[in-house]
Amino acid sequence: MSGRSRVIPISGGFHVWTRQVGESPVKMLLLHGGPGFNHEYLEVFADHLPPAGVEIYFYDQLGSYYSDQPDDRSLWNVERFREEVEEVRRYLGLEQFYLLGQSWGGMLAQEYALKYQHHLKALIISNMTASIPSYVKYLNVLRSKLPQHLIDTMLKYEAACDFEAPEYVELLDKFLYKEHIIRLDPMPTSVARAFAHFNPAVYNTMQGPNEFVVTGTFKDWNRWDDLHKITVPTLLVVGRHDSMSVEDIEEMGRRIPHAQVSICENGSHLAMWDDEQAYFDAMLNFVREIESGH
Repeated sequence: MSGRSRVIPISGGFHVWTRQVGESPVKMLLLHGGPGFNHEYLEVFADHLPPAGVEIYFYDQLGSYYSDQPDDRSLWNVERFREEVEEVRRYLGLEQFYLLGQSWGGMLAQEYALKYQHHLKALIISNMTASIPSYVKYLNVLRSKLPQHLIDTMLKYEAACDFEAPEYVELLDKFLYKEHIIRLDPMPTSVARAFAHFNPAVYNTMQGPNEFVVTGTFKDWNRWDDLHKITVPTLLVVGRHDSMSVEDIEEMGRRIPHAQVSICENGSHLAMWDDEQAYFDAMLNFVREIESGH
């Protein structure tokens, strides 16, 4: 992937990695998911946005593969990451730009917009609901559709905190990852690289052991009652087979004043891969609407 890479100094004496791809007055900063993953699974954005006239910035958050990875659990909280995004924005000189956050990055994008939306032209929240309790509730709705003996097996391992048991890992992979995270087999190379470069220390501190057992620092995060404060134009994207509730995303669209919702009918949590055309058509149509003044 070509582009201009820059390492940005941030508070605490740390450094984070960014890469600009494309050159245009229309600029978009990408916030990856995880937490603890990196930009690699978003590399598909370079195939679609720069050729359409959107300058994009990949960015590995602190703790992620191309950036510094300090061993300090106190750093892994929502507020510090929000301020990190603002430091990156200032260093890159971005004003009136598009901010896209996917999954955990979508949570971070909501946090950023609620404090710093005066810097934004528009917001894109991809595959993320407005609260962690809503997310956990929907995951359990999805799991309730499994045969009871499989549910009982998963609950048994969770009660024992035995999250590495081969039977449990296999069930998690078959039921959740292959049905609701990415519905492509084999997994695209850049997605596989992101999984290989995943930093579990960040994820386990903020989320917990896995998607079903959320015990980390953001377990009580909830912004439902604050969504009306986001006044910039907002696009909400979700996959029909997502690990996030489509109904939740539609409700977000009702609560955010200038929002529109796009559902990728064949997509999952990584709809940019398993419903690629629909995902990027929605995004580019949104950008064109904003740029044309509509």
